[in-house]
Amino acid sequence: MNAIEIDLKPVVNLTDDQYFDLCQANCDLRIERTAQGKLIIMPPTGGETGNRNVEISYQLQAWSRQNNLGLAFDSSTEFKLPNGANYSPDASWVIREKWNALTTEQKQKFPPIAPDFVIELRSQSAPGTVSKTDSMTQLRKKMQEYIDSGVRLGWLIDPENRTVEIYRINQSKRTIQDAESLSGEEVLPEFVLDLRPVFASI
Repeated sequence: MNAIEIDLKPVVNLTDDQYFDLCQANCDLRIERTAQGKLIIMPPTGGETGNRNVEISYQLQAWSRQNNLGLAFDSSTEFKLPNGANYSPDASWVIREKWNALTTEQKQKFPPIAPDFVIELRSQSAPGTVSKTDSMTQLRKKMQEYIDSGVRLGWLIDPENRTVEIYRINQSKRTIQDAESLSGEEVLPEFVLDLRPVFASI
């Protein structure tokens, strides 16, 4: 099953509140919205991807709880980026000062901020299928949107090819192969993501 893209603009231009209500009314679906207002309805992940997602979120949350510098979020959290897009990174982290500047309502809905750090994990498609949402072309475009919106560090992880693309503000993308770990650098001080369980066959 591939993602479905729906353009509602010829009929209705959803406000942020209407879009939030639409997502709440269809909570069994994973919905994102592009900067152009198109809705992307994504299929649920398979077992392998789900296990890798929880491993990444677990490691990020464990680090975040130790230092209290900010808050970690899983793949169910959607952010409203400055360019108008609504995206749900597979894992993300926001510095505490930025989070505390939001109102209670903003925290309860889709936070109108760019996270400081994001991870996108390429889903592994079943044999013989191709997932549009998890094509590297689409994921790279999304990663660049994150950086252009103010995300300071982003990782695009491709377990199938054992590669990681590293995105930073004002720097060129860097690709590494067969790494055992990743450093959070100055954005996430002393955070190290162990890639061995992420790359391991399940």
